[in-house]
Amino acid sequence: MHTMRALLESARVVPPGELHCSQWIEEPTLLVTRFEYANLFHTITDWYSAYVSSRVTNLPNRPNVVFVDGHCKAQLEQTWEALFSRVTYAKNFSGPVCFRHAILSPLGYETALFKGLTESFSCEGASAQSLREKPDYQKTARLSEFGEMIVSSFDLPQDDIMSSKKLNGINVLFVRREDYLAHPRHSGKVESRLSNEQDVYDAIVRWAKGHKCKINVVNGLFAHMTMKEQLRAILEASVVIGAHGAGLTHLVSATPDTKVLEIISSMYRRPHFALISHWKALEYHAINLPGSYASITDVISELSKILEGLGC
Repeated sequence: MHTMRALLESARVVPPGELHCSQWIEEPTLLVTRFEYANLFHTITDWYSAYVSSRVTNLPNRPNVVFVDGHCKAQLEQTWEALFSRVTYAKNFSGPVCFRHAILSPLGYETALFKGLTESFSCEGASAQSLREKPDYQKTARLSEFGEMIVSSFDLPQDDIMSSKKLNGINVLFVRREDYLAHPRHSGKVESRLSNEQDVYDAIVRWAKGHKCKINVVNGLFAHMTMKEQLRAILEASVVIGAHGAGLTHLVSATPDTKVLEIISSMYRRPHFALISHWKALEYHAINLPGSYASITDVISELSKILEGLGC
């Protein structure tokens, strides 16, 4: 990407004795450039890029992060602060700052999560334990480990949640669409990816009430929930359903037994969430619409088949 090239091209070799630093940072530090920094999908690609950078360079602890993009604060910065040791802005430095160990984190657009638009990957998801017991270079646990890191950063007891997951019924999490937001100054509007979303949601609620199993339909209005609440909803879900949208990126933190049903309009046939599910070894289903209107009968039918696999 041109942004990274420009950063590298600005590097200069300083003769001995001419390096003057007002501050030295001794700890390993990731230099991060963000673009659509208020959008969940693009921010998670940035988190993943920073996570992989720290793993590839074998850092023993969570590194510091310095934003070199000049953007302002956004709501998702709280999660940056939870994931990494310290977050600062290059634009706030008052003088020359030197780093003992600086790592250029690739742009989020360069991660596998985004590259699925134009490239294919022969790679399947698996648990870290299974790969330790039986190594397979065509499988990966990297995305699952990344999701576990996010969950642990918010002190959510994943094992306890999994063990009690079905005691209170089966949670069907319906991830709702919100206004698209690339950055705080962007006045995004909902794009018509599921034009009858409210009708579909209401129909699922009615269907669940009459089902022989106890089914809890969770209204996933993520824009009105804290990050910890969003993650808990994903962890507690047995089934995640929703139209193609940024909220489904939370699948990186879903438990291994989670089933996914994505409703895809004809204008947004993109593989992001199918790939995330594949790399997480999650059971994935899709309903491809001829437009943006979903047949409620088809949605209920597909959901019923998924529930049958759960013993309902």
